[in-house]
Amino acid sequence: MTLYVGNIPFNLREEELQNVFAQYGEVSSVKIIKDKFTGKSKGFAFVEMTSSEAGNNAVSQVNGMEVKGRQLKVNEAKPRQ
Repeated sequence: MTLYVGNIPFNLREEELQNVFAQYGEVSSVKIIKDKFTGKSKGFAFVEMTSSEAGNNAVSQVNGMEVKGRQLKVNEAKPRQ
């Protein structure tokens, strides 16, 4: 299950984000989206959980959680159109 994570702190590293989600289930990948010209974070990421159960648990627990002064927005990622 892939999760969209918005409003992440711009200085957050992928390892730190993985540690937040690993408390709620097994994480298979974390990708912070970066600007292709500056290399700086765009403020959102995608986290892939190994199961729907872990993903749903993470959404309910992490959505609204404060990390480095910002409240994360977490929901199931929508397919690209």
